[in-house]
Amino acid sequence: MRKTLAAALSVPLLAGCTVAGSADAGGDTQIVVGYQSKTINTVTAGTLLRSLGYFEKRLKQVDPDYSVVWRDYDTGAPITAQMLAGKIDIGSMGDYPLLINGSRSQAQGGDARTSWIAVTGYNLRGALNSVVVAPDSEARTLRDLKGETVSASVGSAGHGTFVQAARRYGLDPGKDVKVENQQPTVGASALQSGSAAAFAQFVAWPGLLVHKGQAKLLYDGGSLDVPTFHGVVVRDQFAEERPDVVDAFLRAQIDATEYLHEHPVEAAESVASTTGLPVEVVYLYNGAGGVATFDPTIKKELRDALVQDIPFLKSIGVIDEPLDVGSFVDDSHIRKAVGASYDRQAASTANPAAITGTDEVCGEKVGDPKTAGEVWVEGERETRPAAGPVCLLKNVRKLRRDGKKIKAVFVPDTAAGTRWFADKQIWVEDPSAGDARRFQPFATPEAADAYLADHSGAKVVSYDEAVRRA
Repeated sequence: MRKTLAAALSVPLLAGCTVAGSADAGGDTQIVVGYQSKTINTVTAGTLLRSLGYFEKRLKQVDPDYSVVWRDYDTGAPITAQMLAGKIDIGSMGDYPLLINGSRSQAQGGDARTSWIAVTGYNLRGALNSVVVAPDSEARTLRDLKGETVSASVGSAGHGTFVQAARRYGLDPGKDVKVENQQPTVGASALQSGSAAAFAQFVAWPGLLVHKGQAKLLYDGGSLDVPTFHGVVVRDQFAEERPDVVDAFLRAQIDATEYLHEHPVEAAESVASTTGLPVEVVYLYNGAGGVATFDPTIKKELRDALVQDIPFLKSIGVIDEPLDVGSFVDDSHIRKAVGASYDRQAASTANPAAITGTDEVCGEKVGDPKTAGEVWVEGERETRPAAGPVCLLKNVRKLRRDGKKIKAVFVPDTAAGTRWFADKQIWVEDPSAGDARRFQPFATPEAADAYLADHSGAKVVSYDEAVRRA
């Protein structure tokens, strides 16, 4: 299992110790970009951007002697270390690593200072982080993990989600559970072997394990209702010396974001091909109406979340020095790249890639992001929109009758609204809800239990039975 998971997500690390922003032996000036191919909500500033070649195209318009060196890492920590050493110019990472980056760069001072200049993907409710357990686990809430071992990457957003959520359940994360500090590959293997009762991680690990049938969702980070995001950071000295390069990068990121919105299936296939992740998992998070919303502007909600995250990172000793968030956040570059529409775009939290179209089976327009689902038929270049859970089931039923092979089915959870695999959700039948809402999906046992407790006569049915009877 360890070998299988490692192989599925392994991408060679580009070696070298080039001094960033310097000329190589051939006379070209190398711009070094650090990214995380497996953290798929950074793809518009990493994996997808690299594959599309947009940055290189923009850069050649600035100076034909520029070249790009892409360095792929598993986490944000080595990107920060290389930036502080002056060996990476631009990096992308999650919110917690961004805070660590800012704290350490401010502490080191001088030429080492960095700034957060753009966002890649975000989720306002925190659903990019989750806690999963083994498929046969009897745990139904986080409270059931008392006395158990939980695998997490300490200092990551996945770890932070678990700690904050556990406290809401009356658990002391330092006493009531044993948190093993493990990289995702190691933690996934620990969950499979039974040495860990739960696995608290960031995208795309929870979705990957659930998709493979190796785990089930216990806690949806969206229930925490705390924003989480990924972003772009740059060395201040580099930005001051080469603002045209930073502008080219952000304009290329905007190009990649637009491509992601306009070609969601092709973008998911590209990222899946590069990372080794199943395309269904990539699309779950990055597709139309996905768990992640892609927008490069720095929104107030995300800026505020960064401030609120500092006490947690201080409490676990990851941040030692005070961090001046105000001086770390710099939206001047992305403001210039976006142009006159920046303030309007930054104020909006609507998903620019919401699911639209017409549900052909139910004959309804699709537009409500809280209920809109998708059916992806094998071999088709576009997914089929569904107006709501019951309509989604009707679509699946018709496709099965027509002999179509279904690649994946996505639908938002009834409780938190987090999009998840339809066949991995808990389906509840409620005769009192009326035909249009008779069958409702829940991503976690706790959410389903809460609904059942409040609705007499409601009962759990299998996904296949719901499809058959919808």
